[in-house]
Amino acid sequence: MPRERRRRFRGTLFVTTHEEYERLRVAVTRLPERGIPDGPAFVLVHGIGVSSRYFRPLASRLIDDGTVHLVDLPGYGAAPDPKRHVSLADHADAVAAFIRTLSAPEVVVVGHSMGAQVAVSLAQRHPELVSRIVLVGPTMEPSRRTAAQAIGRLLLDGTREPLAVNGIVFSDYVFRAGPAYTIRQLSLVLDDALEERVGGLSMPVVVVRGDRDPIVSGKWGRTLAARAAAPYVEVPGPHVVQYTNPDAVARAVWGAPAG
Repeated sequence: MPRERRRRFRGTLFVTTHEEYERLRVAVTRLPERGIPDGPAFVLVHGIGVSSRYFRPLASRLIDDGTVHLVDLPGYGAAPDPKRHVSLADHADAVAAFIRTLSAPEVVVVGHSMGAQVAVSLAQRHPELVSRIVLVGPTMEPSRRTAAQAIGRLLLDGTREPLAVNGIVFSDYVFRAGPAYTIRQLSLVLDDALEERVGGLSMPVVVVRGDRDPIVSGKWGRTLAARAAAPYVEVPGPHVVQYTNPDAVARAVWGAPAG
């Protein structure tokens, strides 16, 4: 039995375990006291430098309709540094191997920021495992794919996020993933032409953006949605809108077209 770490967030119990898939260690957080076992499984995938902790408000909204699984990708959050290069495909394959352990009538993958890129890779490589995907704040448009732009816009977003989000981002970046690993992973975000990959997906997609997100422009969100023939949903909030406006994001997840 894997060792568990148990914590409560706003009265809801979150239990984290370390698990190995495709020779990579991930950390998976579940909500054991709540959930509907025969409902959909929501798999939440975080962005670069951070962990799944910023998904907790959204998880608390989704749990009444199914089961929720918050994944820390290899090298992030509670998942240990893999000590090797991990590509978007590697991250996607590890999440896919975890999804194979689930028993659910459908699996909805919600990816935020770099997690949206992982979600698309997962949907491309393992389409039989995914019922639909939700891309929240999907980075980055071609004109902004430089390290200077990425860092500058991330810092600008920090001025729009609440202290709780900035605390999560800072502690995850400095003390968990660490600057060295995060910088090595930055090329995954900058080198990926997401707009060329979303059009060929075989399952429904929805694109969600915060209306004050300085990292993802409205034009970029609408472009991706058009490429994927997907609904585009803009809700009030900055980049980490699943924390600042979980009710609106949950409605977007629930409203995604069924497969």
